[in-house]
Parts: sequence; C-alpha cells; structure tokens
Amino acid sequence: MTNNQKSPFLQNDGAVLRSISRKKSDTIIEDIPNVAVPTPRSKKKRLAERHIPVTVFTGYLGAGKTTVITNLIKQMPSDYKVAWLKNEMGNTAVDTVLASDQHTATVKEMLQGCICHVMIGQLSDALDELIDTNPDRILIEASGSATPAPVVWEIRNNERLFVDGVVTVVDALHFAGYIDKSPALKMQAKYTDLILINKHESLDDFTLEQNLDDLYDINLDTPKVKTHEGFISTDIVFGLDSSLFMRKSEVEDEEKDVDKKHYHREVDLIEIRPKASYALEEALSFVESLSGKDFYRIKGVLRDAQSDYIVNCAFGQAAMTRLSQGKHEQRIVFMGENIKESTQQIMDFFILSREDFVFTPRNQ
Repeated sequence: MTNNQKSPFLQNDGAVLRSISRKKSDTIIEDIPNVAVPTPRSKKKRLAERHIPVTVFTGYLGAGKTTVITNLIKQMPSDYKVAWLKNEMGNTAVDTVLASDQHTATVKEMLQGCICHVMIGQLSDALDELIDTNPDRILIEASGSATPAPVVWEIRNNERLFVDGVVTVVDALHFAGYIDKSPALKMQAKYTDLILINKHESLDDFTLEQNLDDLYDINLDTPKVKTHEGFISTDIVFGLDSSLFMRKSEVEDEEKDVDKKHYHREVDLIEIRPKASYALEEALSFVESLSGKDFYRIKGVLRDAQSDYIVNCAFGQAAMTRLSQGKHEQRIVFMGENIKESTQQIMDFFILSREDFVFTPRNQ
C-alpha cells in the first residue's frame, strides 16, 4: 500500500459510523440507531423467541479480545443476560475471576486446547451448559490460535443457536510482527464479518497502514472499524447476521490444509502458582521488564497486602486490575517464544524453585 492510498477503515464515532475511504467501494454508512442491543435482522425474527444469538471473537494473542468483550458487556442493560465462553491457552483461568468480581456475565473457560480442533468435541457440551443458563446472548472468545470454521459449524449444528457474527480483533501495533508466525491468524483475518482495529491510538495514519498492509492483502472488503481503547458500540458488533460457513463443504474446503496440531506450535508456555505476596507496582514493573518481543502475553492473579489483582500484559504493555471480592488462588501464565531463557529471572522475582514451574514448549 502506498502513502497516497487511503486506508479502508470505518471510523467509529459513537452513534454514527462513517467510511473514511474504500478502495473498491465509496459506500458511506451513516445514522446507525443508538440501540444498546440490536434486534436480529428480519429473517431471524421468527427465530428470536427460541434461538440464541452467538458472536464469535477471534484474534491473536494480546490483540485485546477480552477488553473488547468486557466493554461490550458493560453496555448491556442490567436485565440482559450474557454467557461468555472463553478458550485459553494453558491451564490458567483468569477471566472467570474478573467477570465474577464485576458481576458482568456467566463465564465458562475451556483450557489446555483450542476449541476449533483439540477440544471441538467438548464445545458442543459447553454450549449446551451455557444454553441451560437461559442467556439472551452467547459470546465465544476463541484462543489466539483458533481457526473460525469448525467453531462456526458447531454453532450452526445446534438447533437452539444461530451465528450472529464472527468478529476479528487485530492488534494494530504488532500485527505486522506476527502475521507470518501464525497461519491461524491469516484465517482469522480472512473469514470474518467484521474486523476491529485495536491498539492503534499511538500510530499515525501512515504507520498504521504500513503495519496493516498484510491485512489489506488478506481481506480488503470486510468492514474494518477502529476501536477507542478497546471500546466499540454494540450497535456495530451485534446484528451482523453472519453467512459464513453455511455449508459443510465450505468448512471442509477451508480446513483441508490446516495443521490440526497448530495449537501446540504457536507459543511456549510457562505456568506457575506463586505463594508469596507481591506488591502491585513491583509486579507491574517486573512484567513490563520482560521482553515484549519474546513474551507475547502474561496473564494471572496475584496478591499484595491490599487485595488480589489481575495481571494483564501484552507485548510489554501491562495493566493491573484490583479485585474487590475474596481471595483467589494465585496463578500466572507466560506465553511467547524463547521464554524458557527467562526462567531464572521469573524464579527470582516470584521466589520459586524449578519444581514450581510447568513449561510447555512449542511443537509438542
């Protein structure tokens, strides 16, 4: 993409969505109604009483899927019931703790495998469990390595559900750096109803377009909307009425060359169960000191003298969230490549021995 070509973004400015520029279309979408939870489109109306809308969120590690989903849930009316199915790498559940503390949604986490292949047989049971909670909507947050087709097809096979949309969250800062490391990321960018451009605020227009040049090559025509620090209106995300993977043959065609063991080839994992108390500011400084190049993602629950808190770090940029309720088991997971080299550094900070580590390398 050259400097004089404008980016095909849709700009989110609240109730109005405008097209900045399109290479293949000059369509301008304006005056979207400001409704908290849009009604599914007309052909779904007859199903609305018994069919639950499902939105699938894809995106690589650290793209900001959890933040986007949390901000969407906060916009829901108090009597609107959301069920959130979250698929995580490793065996460390974190977001159930945060959601429980904030009373935001019913959350179920599926760990130690991707729901698109390794755990596809368990996805149906997990969806049935969520259906039993009588939600108004189900949100599925796929792992960073997930491909969308098997997940969408599993939803379509459930007579109580319909696929409202597949939404891909893109980290504008780091997309160019990991697009060639993850075949799944290319599929996420290609097969989607909406692309949310996240973490773009520090980039000028030229740098943003350079960083996302591969994204344009993969998928030019799907709408691309900038978030505002992880915020996006429900008006834009819900009511997409997805037509992706309506037939089994489409799924088979998309999946024929996929490495079904891709989940194990994406990142190294280090998982620990800290036992001491760790001052929040000191923990913040430590996780930010770890190389953003090697450590893609760090998530966990820690404790200091004041309270428990959530650790959330992506590519060296960290945030901490204090929890208002109870005590939780301390746990933290590190994801990236070549991270085993930092074992001693992690051991020293958390005052642990090698027996306290669980290291899972890639390609196993």
